[in-house]
Amino acid sequence: MTDDAVVFEKVGRTAIITLNRPQKRNALCEAISEAMPAALRAAREDREVRSVVLTGAGGSFCSGFDLGSLDPGDEPAFAGRELVLGFHRWFGELQDLEKPVIAAVDGVAVGAGFSLALAADFVFVTPRTRLLPTFLGLGLVPDLSMLYALPRLIGLARAKEIVFSARALGAEEAIGLGLAQTVVAPEQLRDSVLEYARQFDEAPTHALGLVKTLLNRSFETDRHAMNQFEALAQSLCGDSNYHAEAVRRFLAKEGLPYRGAARLAP
Repeated sequence: MTDDAVVFEKVGRTAIITLNRPQKRNALCEAISEAMPAALRAAREDREVRSVVLTGAGGSFCSGFDLGSLDPGDEPAFAGRELVLGFHRWFGELQDLEKPVIAAVDGVAVGAGFSLALAADFVFVTPRTRLLPTFLGLGLVPDLSMLYALPRLIGLARAKEIVFSARALGAEEAIGLGLAQTVVAPEQLRDSVLEYARQFDEAPTHALGLVKTLLNRSFETDRHAMNQFEALAQSLCGDSNYHAEAVRRFLAKEGLPYRGAARLAP
């Protein structure tokens, strides 16, 4: 592991993006905010990359924003707004990345770190994982899209209970709520996530990306508009080389290039 705030590496067809401030439990800071766009761009533009793993170094996922690093500048009343919007410039890219994103969450995911985990398509946790929506304890509101994502994932009433109480969620409760897919031992987390990610190595990248994009907008889009998007996406995919090869294999009674990802078992 280097001294960089964010480390990018490739293992096979999986890109691993690691928050690398273990001495601060990977708290978000300006250095991470400056490094994330390049890491996400590398994952997006590399055609060999079929999936992305997001994790943290040193036994923690992310302890939220590094409160000690905030510089109020000349306009302290607007410093928080500029800070949050600055993070959203790369956070939106993470949410919209048209490749499967798997969060490997060991240890704490506090505040904005909790929000960061929610941006992934799949979440792996360990028995020592703690998801902590601590915002109200600091007199703040949830940020990095938690107010948007959490009620869509678990329902409005449960989202209110969790955010209002500012209590910790353990691994089993996170799985029960549907916020995480599986729990594995800390020493097995990296291997388990990479094994799951490899299931996407032969996936139809463009079709999967379109599916993810449309699903992410399904709550805000009416049925008629979604049907139009669906038809356009199907037309694109139906004219792709991937589809043509899949049809050829199907008619020849050969194995399809992609048979689906392995089922997660808690």
